[in-house]
Amino acid sequence: MSRLDSFIRRLEGQRDCLESAVGLVSGLSGPVLEIGLGNGRTYDHLRELCGGRDIFVFDRRIAAHPACVPDEAHLFLGEFADTMPGAAGRIGQPAVLAHADIGSGDAAASRALAARLSGWLAPLMAVGGVIIADQPMAAPGWRPLALPRGIAKDRYFMFRVAGDSA
Repeated sequence: MSRLDSFIRRLEGQRDCLESAVGLVSGLSGPVLEIGLGNGRTYDHLRELCGGRDIFVFDRRIAAHPACVPDEAHLFLGEFADTMPGAAGRIGQPAVLAHADIGSGDAAASRALAARLSGWLAPLMAVGGVIIADQPMAAPGWRPLALPRGIAKDRYFMFRVAGDSA
């Protein structure tokens, strides 16, 4: 498969996972987390899908289109290790949806970051919340969800936060 076709499939899979997850949390109250703003495409899509929900964004630096940058109240800028552990107070309530697009092209580094990110993200999530990630993640109480039809295994990952921590 060409790199262009792979990129198109990745974006289609990302869109389908976002839309599925928004449906799964439609009955829950709480904000959304976007981890890895990048150029702002998924943040912009989440704004359309999530209506009036607050969307809090975490990234190391701003590289997004100016129309796709959140206001300062919704932006955590810096290393995830510095910004995520203390974020709960500012966010105000547990998140019902989190999207983590953190892959760097270095598979080992991306998986290592995802492992650390799971620990920082878990305390920010509501029971019943959904996590979508481009890397495998795991935390106590997270249960894998089936991907939307047509998305290749290991292209994306989805999890539901269960009420237990086993």
